[in-house]
Amino acid sequence: MGIFLFGMIGNILNTLVLSQRQLRLNPCSWLFLVSSIFCLISLCSSLIPRVLSTWNADITNTNDILCKLRVFIYYNSMTIAFWLIALVTIDRWLSSSMNVNYRHKSTLKNAKRGMLAIIIISTMIQTQQIFCYKANLIHTPLKCYTKAATCGILSDLTFALITIVIPLVLMFIFGLKIISNVRQTQARLRPIAAPIVDKNANRNPALITVVERPNQQRKTDHHLLIMLLVQVLVILVCTVPFALSKFYLTFTRDTPRSLLQNTIEDFIFNLFLLFLNVACGMPFYIYTLTGGTLFRKALFKLFHR
Repeated sequence: MGIFLFGMIGNILNTLVLSQRQLRLNPCSWLFLVSSIFCLISLCSSLIPRVLSTWNADITNTNDILCKLRVFIYYNSMTIAFWLIALVTIDRWLSSSMNVNYRHKSTLKNAKRGMLAIIIISTMIQTQQIFCYKANLIHTPLKCYTKAATCGILSDLTFALITIVIPLVLMFIFGLKIISNVRQTQARLRPIAAPIVDKNANRNPALITVVERPNQQRKTDHHLLIMLLVQVLVILVCTVPFALSKFYLTFTRDTPRSLLQNTIEDFIFNLFLLFLNVACGMPFYIYTLTGGTLFRKALFKLFHR
């Protein structure tokens, strides 16, 4: 319940802050906004049934159609959210490039095109979840689960590769490219000592030098690196354990277990599932702490209306 409120409040505030006109016209902010909306959908599809199950009122455990629909919405919305964050990293790389042609590609129109492509492709890929999941299963971590080992492997591979690994790799690669672009830009704009000739006096030309500020450059690079690592590491830490847990349970599905072992493995699975939901509830708090004064000013403006 705490994670549900934590994530819901964070994503709702994210949506309200990023939907302000001065922010939503920026392609990066627009993608963050849409990503927060899909994170909100993912949290609702995952945690509301879990809250209802406390009172034995989760009908997705017993109704096949609702089980399939819930799983499809959950995995699809989470996949879209993570890929949009990867697309933000690509857009940042374009906007920080020394190449003017690359910078011109960082537009709101292209961001919306990329968002639409991600939604369509993700929906097509995650459709297989509808055929793999079934309600009223026993000897599985959840009653709404994959109905066969083959389906489980397909579902697990799709989740691990499409939802987690590929977006994380893209975030890491383009994040490093962003830092490289920033360093190249600062090196190009760094003032160079230049001779100034005094025509009214017979003396050697004076040299005007501008003292470089390596500390300021290091702080900027450090700030960008922190933002990148926080975004990537939160997703990495919160999602990889769940993917590994799903693989383990799928490949050992037919292995006999004691009651105690089943209880421990089900507890670990559900714990990692909560971590997965934390990854969708963290963006607001990450942006607030590492997003600089622009995001915090927009947040304060929201509360002072």
